[in-house]
Amino acid sequence: MKKSLIALAFGTLGLGIAEFAMMGILGSVAENLQISISAAGHLISAYALGVCLGAPVLLLVRKYPLKKILLLLVTIIVVGNLCAAAASDYWMLLLARFLSGFPHGAYFGVASIVAQRLADKGKGSQAVSVMIAGMTIATVFGVPLGTALSNTISWRLTFLLVACWSLLTFYSIWRWIPQMDSLPDSGFKGQFKFLKSPAPWLIIGGTLLGNGGVYCWYSYINPLLTNISGFSTDSLTWLMVIAGFGMVIGNLLGGRLADRFRAGLVAAIVQSCMVFTLLLIFFFSPVPWLSVVLMVIGTAGLFGVGSPLQYLIIRFSKGGEMLGAASIQIAFNIGNAVAAYCGGLILQAGFDFRYPALVGIPFAVLGSILLFILHKKYE
Repeated sequence: MKKSLIALAFGTLGLGIAEFAMMGILGSVAENLQISISAAGHLISAYALGVCLGAPVLLLVRKYPLKKILLLLVTIIVVGNLCAAAASDYWMLLLARFLSGFPHGAYFGVASIVAQRLADKGKGSQAVSVMIAGMTIATVFGVPLGTALSNTISWRLTFLLVACWSLLTFYSIWRWIPQMDSLPDSGFKGQFKFLKSPAPWLIIGGTLLGNGGVYCWYSYINPLLTNISGFSTDSLTWLMVIAGFGMVIGNLLGGRLADRFRAGLVAAIVQSCMVFTLLLIFFFSPVPWLSVVLMVIGTAGLFGVGSPLQYLIIRFSKGGEMLGAASIQIAFNIGNAVAAYCGGLILQAGFDFRYPALVGIPFAVLGSILLFILHKKYE
């Protein structure tokens, strides 16, 4: 495997820890800063807001060489997480979390383009899947490590871990990524011309609705496993590691299949499989071993569409590739936020933890329909 692709994956691994570890250290942060859990939850929202607002800033640096943009983004990741580790109060931490999320979508956007440039012929989607692999590996190793550091020493060490890892990422990119020319500049307005075509909207909509449907279920996976499947709270750590392995396998397999077959078709089929998976989760989650199997299938599908769609959006956003590639992360985060809200509504209505999976099915159906239209009309 090329060192240059590994360097890109180092970056997404750090971003994965920064994004997902917050869920595991929420209680420690709330206790230390003497705030409520609901207030601490805003630290997750602040990161997501940073992701959404940070991606369009790429327009300001579009004329820079790609390697220089990556190094700039990684520098912001280091600074944001150092600020989070040193935050003295809630508001400072909230601002630091926003700053930490600011380069997230932009990094994915630029790294996707760089990965395709570094790829061997006919293996563009696989190269993107290697870049994304860091995010999935974070759920297997990085997030449990960050949670353990928080529980045994201090939550501040979790953010310090991300900052130190990002320094290693900076060195790896500087050392292993070759110099690349900047993308052809189509002007400020030209960056948005790709949005006049239906294809990018189908990809963005498929990402938002499809992944959102799965996140209706996954947002409440912990209480589902304990309250419905009957697992103990102590077993959640290794169950989340198993879920992370599903993400790793799904991501790499999705990239390989997308290069062998048509990427849109692969994404559409995987997304349609999630419709049936969510239905099976609703009916069979009370059976412990089936619940685990379906969890792995669900997490594999969640990331199985990532590299095909990231690959396709670059193909269909000529003249605005960086903005197009970053838009996938915006759609992903908005979809997650909407999914968690919709899944929570049915729980507030008094239904049990199986029902968010049922709520997610219409979203997944719509997402798969959009991707099948993409494949049929534009591939």
